Amino acid sequence: MHKRRQLGNALGLTLLGIVIAGCDLFDKTKSPTAPSPTPVAAPAADAPIRYTALGASDANGFGGSVVCPPFVTCESGTGYVPTLARQLRGLREVTLTNLGIPAAVLSPAIETIARQHGREVTGNFIDREMPFVPNNATLVTISGGANDVNAVGDAMVQGAAGTDVAGYIDTQARAFGADYDRLVRGVRSRATGAFIIILNVPNLAAMPYASRYPLDHRRVLQSIAVAFSREANRQAGSGVVVLDVMCDPAVYSPAHFAADGFHPNDAGYAHVARRLAAIVNGDSSSAAASCGPMTAVPVR
Repeated sequence: MHKRRQLGNALGLTLLGIVIAGCDLFDKTKSPTAPSPTPVAAPAADAPIRYTALGASDANGFGGSVVCPPFVTCESGTGYVPTLARQLRGLREVTLTNLGIPAAVLSPAIETIARQHGREVTGNFIDREMPFVPNNATLVTISGGANDVNAVGDAMVQGAAGTDVAGYIDTQARAFGADYDRLVRGVRSRATGAFIIILNVPNLAAMPYASRYPLDHRRVLQSIAVAFSREANRQAGSGVVVLDVMCDPAVYSPAHFAADGFHPNDAGYAHVARRLAAIVNGDSSSAAASCGPMTAVPVR
């Protein structure tokens, strides 16, 4: 069956429920916050930085003019990871370990869903990246969730949600949040002195690539992305710092995207790197509870 027709049949009238009850769905995805450990401060201004990045293709700089192979320092890369390392290196010594794996998802549960529905993935952060965080890391960034949103969206196109769209997204968001808990605990157990920055999840429905999808699909992508982003935001309660890309209008600027409309270009990566550098250098950061980009796609 054609995917667009199947999407309409699978989501049908239940989509109206998710649109009307959007706020209720997002509230339900909130999981209890674990007891907060003592937050680790950013590295001192005169201290060397041992930087480790966990991520997917964005960590390798796909869409930029110089893409880095996985697990290579790649000093000249134009993705946000090597760009951040260069910015910080202007003030202090920086050692970089880039664990980013293209097409990886954060969540083991969503890796399973992706494979079941024919989406190619290369693993997940918990199993293939977190175990390799160096014990002496003093700065860790985690950027994940975009591939997870697309995987869940694909599964729903193929009817995985049945007639309970809101319930399915709620279940996947809770699983994503539980896996994020595991990931952060694992990173912290390996690198007890690391300052951890999490990039939450942008609204994929507001990205240029999503314009090729039917409106119903974009609304579903938006609902998944907002729910997953709020699970990422919840990690602030565990002593990490959250960089809010969901609510940053510049993230959605057409001038910040590569030709595929999904990955950032050099300018987009440079923007993210500057925001990360500001946090490392002492700026505060928190995620907004609501913002315009969360409802970029009209719900009615």
